[in-house]
Amino acid sequence: MASDPQDVPGKASSAPTDGATYRPEIDGLRAIAVISTMLYHAEVPGFGGGFLGVDTFFAISGFLITGIIVRSAGQGRFSLPGFYMRRIRRIIPALAVMCLIVLPFAWLLMMPDDLENFGQSLVATGLSANNVLLILTSGYFELETQFKPLFHTWSLGVEEQYYAVVPLLLMLAMRRGGKRGAFVALVLCTAASLLFCEFLRQRDIVTNF
Repeated sequence: MASDPQDVPGKASSAPTDGATYRPEIDGLRAIAVISTMLYHAEVPGFGGGFLGVDTFFAISGFLITGIIVRSAGQGRFSLPGFYMRRIRRIIPALAVMCLIVLPFAWLLMMPDDLENFGQSLVATGLSANNVLLILTSGYFELETQFKPLFHTWSLGVEEQYYAVVPLLLMLAMRRGGKRGAFVALVLCTAASLLFCEFLRQRDIVTNF
């Protein structure tokens, strides 16, 4: 599935026209993020902030994908359908297999109310919106989330929503102002995100997270 150089984790295309090279430090950051997140969920003392590893993954993904889009669009090589098809090939097969494996266990082992919640999570996961479902129902930090086998797909929902929105925004910005337009759009979006984050921090910590 990763035959396209743009799809290799931690790597960008090594073709001269792309202007990108392999960044080993990004793989190092990925390793730190994975280990810290695992130790946090294993409740190892001293890793209470290990969940920040997920934020690190978001930052890495945003950095790599945004760079690929801007470079490819600047060279006239970017294809929106091709971009979405690569994301689908990377994400959907593994996600579908995971859901199919979990489904019979949920059917056999869950009580009716929990099974209903599982069905909601299954639909939300398929729609890349399990994070939205958590906001509307249990939140992230409640005890009941430990009984949701698809709970972890909230982060996948965030990433897929990024894939749906940011390429369109960058393409529009680059049509109007080239790479400078893309830079301005990213700066404005980053500033708006930080302001919104600070606004929610005072009012709804779960949604903010």
